[in-house]
Amino acid sequence: MAGASLLTLIDDIATLLDDIAVMSKVAAKKTAGVLGDDLALNAQQVSGVKADRELPVVWAVAKGSFINKFILVPLALLISALAPFLITPLLMLGGLFLCFEGCEKVLGPWLHNKDNKHNESPQNKDDKHYEQQKIKGAIRTDFILSAEIIVISLGTVATESFTSQLSVLSVIAILMTIGVYGLVALIVKIDDAGLLLIEKPHIWQQKIGRGLLSFAPYLMKLLAIVGTLAMFLVGGGIVVHGSSFLHHSVEQLVETINLTLNTDLSFFLPTLFNALIGFVAGAVIVAATLLLNKFRNN
Repeated sequence: MAGASLLTLIDDIATLLDDIAVMSKVAAKKTAGVLGDDLALNAQQVSGVKADRELPVVWAVAKGSFINKFILVPLALLISALAPFLITPLLMLGGLFLCFEGCEKVLGPWLHNKDNKHNESPQNKDDKHYEQQKIKGAIRTDFILSAEIIVISLGTVATESFTSQLSVLSVIAILMTIGVYGLVALIVKIDDAGLLLIEKPHIWQQKIGRGLLSFAPYLMKLLAIVGTLAMFLVGGGIVVHGSSFLHHSVEQLVETINLTLNTDLSFFLPTLFNALIGFVAGAVIVAATLLLNKFRNN
């Protein structure tokens, strides 16, 4: 009897693990879009520090990301159980903050010209304060993106048991963090890999090394653009999906344009409108912040 009970227990555990693997796979597919934005944003956020400090900065942000998810997983489960109506408003606040940060990056050179030049001086880029600001900014952005990933994942297992929900969210949180920051570490060290290959004896290795060195600056510039755009896409998307009025308005507008042009642009237009709404929302918050600061200073 004891042997049969043990075999039954092992079978139950195997079935549970199999179910968790399947649900985790579904959750990972649904969060893939946010994951791409997370990767672009974090690679862009940690760029600009000294070469020998890149990996320590990535590691510091990764640790912050693990802490974020350690907070977010039980918090999401608690809110889902006790006050599920709070999830959407909290996500929308996070989305608006992303839009605000994106607008700050885009409009910063015009709004804070002197401060911006001072903050981006070479001396500041070398000091510890600049590095800490980079880490804090990246962890702050990661918190919002992680929250969206956790909530999307929670939505895929909303009808499952608490054990399954906790297991799936934990698997997603760990794998996503390792995946994102592992790739970020590889991206920021591409130029170092190029230098290493140039010193190798074979010509083909040297050619690859020179290619990587030439490619690295363009990749970082691209990631800076994609990272800022991702703030509007993710932030705007959260705001649009959190507001039934905006969501239906975008759907109707896309349908009207498709009918007018006699084509189907549904794969592109919603994303474009999300970005535009994100930019407008961010610009409104930036303007409100500037006005508030002006009144405080007077």
